[in-house]
Amino acid sequence: MQSIFIALERLRDQLAQALPATPGLRHFDVSFPLNDAFDPLAWLGSQTCYPQFYWQQRNGDEELAALGSVAHFSSLALASQFLKACDAPDTTRICGLNAFNPEQGSLFLPRLLWLRNAGIATLRLHLWSATSLQDDARQALDFLQQLGETRPIPALALQALRETHQPDKPEWLRLIRLATQTIAHGDFDKVVLARATDVQFNQPVNAIALMAASRALNLHCYHFCMVFDASNAFLGSTPERLWRRRGVLLRTEALAGTVASHAEDKQAQRLGEWLMNDDKNQRENMLVVEDICQRLQHHTRTLEVLPAQIVRLRKVQHLRRCIWTALKHTDDEQCLNVLQPTAAVAGLPRQAAREFIENNEPFDREWYAGSAGYLSPGQSEFCVALRSARLQNDALRLYAGAGIVSGSDPEQEWLEIENKAAGLRTLLLRD
Repeated sequence: MQSIFIALERLRDQLAQALPATPGLRHFDVSFPLNDAFDPLAWLGSQTCYPQFYWQQRNGDEELAALGSVAHFSSLALASQFLKACDAPDTTRICGLNAFNPEQGSLFLPRLLWLRNAGIATLRLHLWSATSLQDDARQALDFLQQLGETRPIPALALQALRETHQPDKPEWLRLIRLATQTIAHGDFDKVVLARATDVQFNQPVNAIALMAASRALNLHCYHFCMVFDASNAFLGSTPERLWRRRGVLLRTEALAGTVASHAEDKQAQRLGEWLMNDDKNQRENMLVVEDICQRLQHHTRTLEVLPAQIVRLRKVQHLRRCIWTALKHTDDEQCLNVLQPTAAVAGLPRQAAREFIENNEPFDREWYAGSAGYLSPGQSEFCVALRSARLQNDALRLYAGAGIVSGSDPEQEWLEIENKAAGLRTLLLRD
């Protein structure tokens, strides 16, 4: 673990230089050699400073760990305004979460940001002050003094005491029948309904340990973990991108349509072929594609929809169509408001589906089906916060949802959310 000690020492040396007693934004970077067994997730979990944020791109090329907050933002709109007001460099990253209601968020400019892009890693320290960079440099030195040595991530060793569903199965079946009746009446074409599973354990759940276990098994997913304080966290492993922006180039996708996966390749392939040819699932996916394209058309240039493909995960398989385009203007706030929530997590038309969710789901989604990631002037990327869990001390809430369209079968939809929740549930519970 020598690399983290060397990098922190170099940052202390840079902080010793004379800084002006004036407002402003500044950062110091030190290169971080990837020649030891450093795990940024273990490093985060060893600290007692908050917030902590971990994020890994689903292809594994990009990974970040953010520790401590220099500035906090209750919405992405406020974070974007901050970057513009400070005339921030293109690489200045603000990290965190957007709630299901995109007007709410928990994002922060980190004091320390460890970033790996492909084979190159950097440790960055941010300074920001509305009055004196000199004063903030002193606070940064105090912050660095609080950091502890990296310890191994503990194993998950928990005993579940109680488990309850909201809604339970009978209520879920009733809710799906109500949704399909409402669709038949023409109120909306699709609604995505979710279930919350509350599990009480015999001791507090270690968010970093759960994130590490999920990262090891749930491959081809984005992994994200926001630790708000010593008792509260939100985390997940999701296959779905909300958007990726590089300059004005934008990539998004429609991930909708689900079937079970299988450990055996041939059986998984047969299930995938069924999904590719199933009318209900293809229709559900195309509803999402059409909605995304319609929402983007006034803000982008030519839209390109790629052919459907199967995304195979540990417990489920999905239909995905990627959508590529170029923005007329680089505006992350606009991207969020246009794309979230998509028809894949709310329904279509959006407003009617959201009203049905608010009136009928027996819990508040909070961060579930929102998004997790980062924004900067030069680029941004957020994943959809699915296959996720909310931790509060010894209580865990797991989330899973299913897209309901005309012809949806309530029993099949219950099986679908069971399969989706299994991505995290099986790491903690042994049936």
